[in-house]
Amino acid sequence: MPEPDIDVFDALRAAPAQIDLTPGVPDLTAFPRAAWLKAERAVLDHLSPTSFGYGDPSGTPELRLAVARWLARYRGVQVDPTEVIVVAGVAQALSLIAQLLMADGIHELAVEDPGSLGSRQHLEGLGLRTPPIPVDADGVRVDELRRSGARAVLLTPAHQFPTGVVLDGERRRALIQWATETGGLIVEDDYDAEHRYDRPPVPALRAMLADHVIYAGSVSKLLAPALRIGWMVPPPAYRDRLIAAKRLADLGNAALPQLVLAHLMESGDLERQLRYARRRHRRRRDAMIDAIGNHLPTATIHGAAAGLHLTITFPTGTVDDVTLATQALVEGIKTHPLCWHTQIPHPPGLVLGYAARTPTAITEAVATIAAVLRRTPAPTSSPARPDA
Repeated sequence: MPEPDIDVFDALRAAPAQIDLTPGVPDLTAFPRAAWLKAERAVLDHLSPTSFGYGDPSGTPELRLAVARWLARYRGVQVDPTEVIVVAGVAQALSLIAQLLMADGIHELAVEDPGSLGSRQHLEGLGLRTPPIPVDADGVRVDELRRSGARAVLLTPAHQFPTGVVLDGERRRALIQWATETGGLIVEDDYDAEHRYDRPPVPALRAMLADHVIYAGSVSKLLAPALRIGWMVPPPAYRDRLIAAKRLADLGNAALPQLVLAHLMESGDLERQLRYARRRHRRRRDAMIDAIGNHLPTATIHGAAAGLHLTITFPTGTVDDVTLATQALVEGIKTHPLCWHTQIPHPPGLVLGYAARTPTAITEAVATIAAVLRRTPAPTSSPARPDA
């Protein structure tokens, strides 16, 4: 099947819509402007002139310390601040990792399937192949990973995108065995890890397998993607090379936003923002579940216990999800068809973000999708994924 064009997400963002259910977007109206301004003033009041010069390409010491403490508190990852590398979001982390892999003669990074189209496009644009590894109700199929012969894999184990599956204990043990026996490398994108509602937190893989995991996270889902602040924690064997690649990429991220974020983390303001966001997201998640139950009774819901989105699937052969998403957009509702995020056959579905919309808007959007579905004929044959 042809892949969507590389600019598909830019085109979707630019398309007008009444209600945007794009996944992966937090509630941007809830950005803590007052807390950010207060922290910025506090930082500027005590900032020395030398702090405005070129700094450590790994990031400011203040943010690296704050991230190390945050990871210990929320993700069970015990690291020294010197192990943290500040990056411009997980996207830059993947770029740096891709350079490292290709320098080592590794030209493919296996990915989950279903799995993020955006990550796959990014990696392929950097020159890596992305062989798909199936995901089921327990997470990535480690047996299939072994059969693939891949030497490295990108995973979202805490809240798999887009299915919402949590990598279970047996699969984690199998993954550890794969990595230790083969020398395999795991790139852990800790996607949506802090946003959970109906289940306890699960530790990051990095906490269990430090020598084989490059851990990556960001504030894109905690605060806003526009900040472009993230971090990675590589194994010791990779750290110096990744720092060197970061230095050559940009000499380091802007220092002032790093210092402001560190202040928010250390003051407790970011933790308070997370608790506030969880309450809002839970109400919106509940509204979406209720609306799907009322208006889309044939849909199966996946990944409701955590995150900023739900995935719904329909019985195979009942709908072409690209057609459904396209017609929904005509009616003013933005979604992702599930097939965008798959390389191997999978039931049709939609990926629906709820964090950025009110319960009333969510209910209206799901009702509109249901109305579109009722008047959309079932495909007469297995649909091919068209170019977007």
